[in-house]
Amino acid sequence: MGSGFSTFASKNNNNNNNIEEEDKNSSSSSKPSLEDIPESCLALVLACLEPLEICRSAQLNQSFNRASSADFVWESKLPDNYQILVKKLFNEKSESLLKKDIYAKLCSPIRFGGATKEVWLEKDRGGICVSMSWKGMKITGIDDRRYWNHISTHESRFHSIAYLQQIWWLEVDGDLEFHFQEGTYSLFFRLHLGPAGKGVGRRRASDSDQVRGWDIKPVRFQLSTSNCQHATSESYLNERGKWINYHVGDFIVEDSNAPTKIKFSMTQIDCTHCKCGLSLDSVLIRPKLASRKKVV
Repeated sequence: MGSGFSTFASKNNNNNNNIEEEDKNSSSSSKPSLEDIPESCLALVLACLEPLEICRSAQLNQSFNRASSADFVWESKLPDNYQILVKKLFNEKSESLLKKDIYAKLCSPIRFGGATKEVWLEKDRGGICVSMSWKGMKITGIDDRRYWNHISTHESRFHSIAYLQQIWWLEVDGDLEFHFQEGTYSLFFRLHLGPAGKGVGRRRASDSDQVRGWDIKPVRFQLSTSNCQHATSESYLNERGKWINYHVGDFIVEDSNAPTKIKFSMTQIDCTHCKCGLSLDSVLIRPKLASRKKVV
């Protein structure tokens, strides 16, 4: 009888263990996971994140990846007037493209205006930036090689700069029209005292005799807009050997559905002395930052 009871007790213990194991398995399988969250809920969460965080989250699993492609997730990251920009820059209707694809396209530099202008969307701040090459500007004596040289270089996003050898009357004028989104923008001339490098690994010339006349009188910068905004600034050009964005002024855009027309200029027309050794790359327009002059 003792043997029978021991056998019964052993079987009973085994059954209890099996039941406990099944309960554990059942309990673990019933715990919710990321895969169980509805994609619509995931998309709502992703819409609150920055673009880089959205891209990282999309790599977690297939549910996050599908949720990250929802149009409303990316529409909030696009400029208010993105439909106008898509038509102007891509010659497409925004309805035919995913909002994620529109964002990706805008973040890559896009040439327009005969390849003399470039626009892109800042990935970190979401603002529209526009750059215009010196080739799109009106420059006194630009076609006379006694005054200006046209130099190919990797230091320009347009792969070319204008180098001033010598001149008495410096005058650079430009204008552009663009659909900026609402906000405050700053305009800069990108300049470099001395010749810029011509290619990767090429050492920049440092002959101080090549740079003269910029510390005697300041250069005058001006801008005006189609809605009667004006700004003027003056600056001595005395920092050599590096590209600097010289701040011209700021302007405000109040209607993103209407194009903003901008005129800008750089002059030094004191003919009492010769000006030499200035590299001119481009004009940059970007959302206003705290810094007014930046080495780039």
